[in-house]
Amino acid sequence: MSTHLSMFRNVKALVGLLSSSSSRQNQRLLLRYLGTNSPSKDKTYYVTTPIFYVNAAPHIGHLYSAVTADFLHRYKLLQGFNSKFATGTDEHGLKIQQAADAAGKDPLTLCTEVSERFKQLFRSCDISYTDYIRTTEERHRLAVGHFWTSLQAKGFIYKGKYEGWYSTQDETFLTPSQVGDATDASGKDIKISLESGHKVEWMKEDNYLFRLSEFRSQLQDWLRFNPKAVQPERFHQAVLQWLQDDLPDLSVSRQRSRLQWGIPVPSDPEQTIYVWLDALVNYLTVTGYPHTHAAWWSAAHHVVGKDILKFHAIYWPAFLLAAGLPLPQSIHVHSHWTVRGKKMSKSLGNVVDPQERSQRFTVDGIRYFLLRQGVPDSDCDYDDDKVVKLLNSELADSLGGLLNRCTAPSLNPAQTYTQFWADCFPCASSGESRGRAVAEDYHMLESVAGLRAVVEQHYDNMLVYKALEAINNCVRQTNSFIQRHAPWKLDRGESGDQRWLDTILHVSLECLRVYGTLLQPVVPQTADKLLSRLGVRPGERSWAHINFLEKYGERECCFEGRALGTDTGVLFSRLERPNVDKEKPKKTKKDRKQAS
Repeated sequence: MSTHLSMFRNVKALVGLLSSSSSRQNQRLLLRYLGTNSPSKDKTYYVTTPIFYVNAAPHIGHLYSAVTADFLHRYKLLQGFNSKFATGTDEHGLKIQQAADAAGKDPLTLCTEVSERFKQLFRSCDISYTDYIRTTEERHRLAVGHFWTSLQAKGFIYKGKYEGWYSTQDETFLTPSQVGDATDASGKDIKISLESGHKVEWMKEDNYLFRLSEFRSQLQDWLRFNPKAVQPERFHQAVLQWLQDDLPDLSVSRQRSRLQWGIPVPSDPEQTIYVWLDALVNYLTVTGYPHTHAAWWSAAHHVVGKDILKFHAIYWPAFLLAAGLPLPQSIHVHSHWTVRGKKMSKSLGNVVDPQERSQRFTVDGIRYFLLRQGVPDSDCDYDDDKVVKLLNSELADSLGGLLNRCTAPSLNPAQTYTQFWADCFPCASSGESRGRAVAEDYHMLESVAGLRAVVEQHYDNMLVYKALEAINNCVRQTNSFIQRHAPWKLDRGESGDQRWLDTILHVSLECLRVYGTLLQPVVPQTADKLLSRLGVRPGERSWAHINFLEKYGERECCFEGRALGTDTGVLFSRLERPNVDKEKPKKTKKDRKQAS
């Protein structure tokens, strides 16, 4: 009810703006919002990562973006959506041109080499993308050319003169308020970007400009009437704050004499299209733009790092509005990973290699750590020791230990999904005696029965760490349930004890089935191993199959009596703490005497 009321209030406000607005463009924007930003009737979902710049090898932050988008894609598939997932590499720009020159390579050769490293990383880390886009592909060149022509034909791109600050490292133009003074390593006075700290240079040249200044009010309306457009809330407010200031028109080309490595401006070979306009159009390229994009583009969701928020939440929506295209359904923003509180950089030697870490801690291990520790609206600190402690505690000991207990031949010699006996664990509302169950057991059932809704809410809001915390809490409760009743002490020769033992195992196996199903988007290999061990078939693992403890509600359970899977291996092996062999041995009494 509250959702419908909220939507009604938004519609009333929009209608008011429509009737009072003197700008036809504002009216078109609001009508477009009403028509395209309402919930989709069909179950189509399109999620993207940013395309990654190929001037350097992938680091842990790149993998975090990819794992986050992969999680969303897998989650939507479990819910029955038709989901498309795109990632890829951004291969144009002055940085690439300079890097290729420094390496003595052709730019395309350099791009291909680095792009393959990203592709290999994503494949090895179970990033299940459906499309890998490179901006050097012909399909993208055609899409960018069409998009540019569309903007120019509508009068939003014009020839002019740009004069101002430009950061080659960030590939972005800056206003005077975004620039500060600094000194370089040699003590020379320089100008830098206040946001990134990178050196900037004064640029003055004839090029093409985009009428960004015309879209400030439309962007404000979009954000105000679509509170989920940018998430989390902190970043939504940050964009609104940026929009308090006037938006200057944006330079969207560079002179070809300065930048050769890029897509030429249609009908003007002396100019190269600005790398960010080029790069952002990749999201449309993947959908089949300009011919077959409508169905997928109306369901677009972007995953981006906070450092590129302005490009995605101001420039990109303005470009789309100018082109007459729908805006993204949502932009999910995440923060950065630091090492001991410092930003990762080559100069500090603290860049975390995701390929090496995924091999050391396993693919699922590094995926779990990133999603369990990653808090979208604040920076997170990476530490190898923290990885080991978390994975040993939650995956190896807690979840793995629970599976071992429930499937141990000593407790479950028949290796089956045991029977549930209602007289041992009667329904709390039946008014019957509680059999052998105690109050804490009913609290556990309540927690696990409500877990799907809790996890779904957190997954939908991209608070994956909170969902995993809730799952882990339930795993601990299930372990306590088994520990509390000590089934290994029961006499299997006595019928009452045997029925209670079967019931304890059945309840615990049902808990594990729920946990395994919910964890599939996060740790696909581990979840598959767990569900296979329980005998859960591939067609029984969707979101719709999470029907916890059917026998407790006096319904049939299709798993009861089924043989367990034959893979009896360890679910997740414990990891050794880093540098454990390098720790200094404690001094003995004899050593201390000799030292004195």
